[in-house]
Amino acid sequence: MKRFILTLRERLWITPTLYSAGAILLSLAMFYVDIQFVGEMTDYLPDILFTSVDLAKTIMGGLSSALLTMTTFTFSTIMVVLTTYSSQFSPRTLKNFVQDQMTWRVLGVFMGGFLYNTLSLLFMRDSLYNHMVLSATVGIFIALICLTFFAIFIHHIATSIQVSTLVEELTEDAERVISDYTEMGEQYGRKEAMIAQAAAEWAFHAEVDGYVQWIDFKGLASFAQQNKATIEVLVQIGDFIHHDQPAVRLFAAEKPALSINEYIVAGKDRDTRQDPEFALQKLVEVSLRAISPGINDPNTAIHNIRNLGRLMGQLSHISGDYFVFADDDGTDRLCYSLRPFHKVLYQTFFQLRHYGKEDVSVLASITESLIIAAQLSSERVQSDLWKMQLYIIEGMDQNELLSLDRAFYQEKIDKLARTTGEETVQLPVGRSARGNEPENELEAKQE
Repeated sequence: MKRFILTLRERLWITPTLYSAGAILLSLAMFYVDIQFVGEMTDYLPDILFTSVDLAKTIMGGLSSALLTMTTFTFSTIMVVLTTYSSQFSPRTLKNFVQDQMTWRVLGVFMGGFLYNTLSLLFMRDSLYNHMVLSATVGIFIALICLTFFAIFIHHIATSIQVSTLVEELTEDAERVISDYTEMGEQYGRKEAMIAQAAAEWAFHAEVDGYVQWIDFKGLASFAQQNKATIEVLVQIGDFIHHDQPAVRLFAAEKPALSINEYIVAGKDRDTRQDPEFALQKLVEVSLRAISPGINDPNTAIHNIRNLGRLMGQLSHISGDYFVFADDDGTDRLCYSLRPFHKVLYQTFFQLRHYGKEDVSVLASITESLIIAAQLSSERVQSDLWKMQLYIIEGMDQNELLSLDRAFYQEKIDKLARTTGEETVQLPVGRSARGNEPENELEAKQE
């Protein structure tokens, strides 16, 4: 069922199809009402709501043309926004707009309105009616609904195309998945992996190629309980798996029939629903685009990097290095290993360090991010945060820093050292272009 739901979410045509189907049914229903019940309804509804067949044809013909034009405009706008997301932000952020239900609802409403008026126009024949009809009035109401959605759509596009809105959405996605992991850690987190039972070992291989998007932990634990077995998951969410790669290791007296595809969903793209690292990677990629020479928007990158610090601080509170799921009688059934915090920290910042090493504002923002993470994180990861700072200093050209830049950055380093309880390091004093003379009197005194 979960695989089916995940598949449906990838099918963008479903929402417009549902609206279109509803419009077709409404058109058939109004045709039946016009044939059978309009004569009785004249006593209850105002006369202004009823039109002649000729007037209905005129109204519906005009509405069909207008709604088709609006549908075309909406589709063109969607394509422009997709291009903007891909070129200005990151190709990985396309899903945030593509899976936005508002976009496809608006498209579905326009398509539905066009289909209703076109089909109703098809039914408008003098040979079928010798009285007034109601379908044209319903078509006008649908057109008003379409206009309302059009205004909402323009506002939505103008808002969603702003980088601040995208960053907020990406941050919320990351916070949601980190919160889910934190709750799972409080319930299932352990520092040590469970010990497999003394039984035969069976390996089950992946059946598809792609990125691990979702793992049904409770489903696998239930399967292990039913077969009196224990299971160790060998892959992690976000990993790229290939055909015939070992995915789980099962310990049981007899080999059960286990279909990996039922419990581990893999696809061509990574997904944020169970993957906090991918949620962080999206923010990193937006930051990398912002500091690229083609875009040159370091302030956006600085804002994103500070958000990364807050998210890393929340991520550090996930309890344990493993998730161990047990059955009702306390028997361990499933073990899943988490990626260590220091590896997540490195994968989050190593590209930012490389591409931002010549911009002191970016380097300072990374250190500020580490300070925020240290203030929010648990004690066990403080040393990892400080090691990341040493790694950043190691990769920068320290001798190229000007005096004020060095003083500015040194202040950030000192603050991180105090926050993590480590001994600070001093940036070397640079030399001026005139040779070995100090750049200013302050440096001379320091020497």
